[in-house]
Amino acid sequence: MLLPAKAEVARQLRRYRAWERVMLAAPHDRTVRATFEDSGYTLCVLMGKRCAREAVDAAERYLRTNLVTYLREQDGRPQPRRTARRGPPSERRSTAPSP
Repeated sequence: MLLPAKAEVARQLRRYRAWERVMLAAPHDRTVRATFEDSGYTLCVLMGKRCAREAVDAAERYLRTNLVTYLREQDGRPQPRRTARRGPPSERRSTAPSP
């Protein structure tokens, strides 16, 4: 899986957030709304998501975690647990007298 550079993801996420603020301040301005939607689309393409909200969440996770953790989260696989190594099971002795 190819992933974008973290610097580019951070730049596009900042751009999306800036246009989100502008769009919320002027929701009826079509040019602002179009630019906001374009920034969301760019983030979707970068993060491989279908909607802007998912792309924003994925970008934020990607920026705050390391690559291995992010890929494991994307696969939906649980993190491996570290367990102590044990030797072979010991034989169980019964306390009842044998016949």
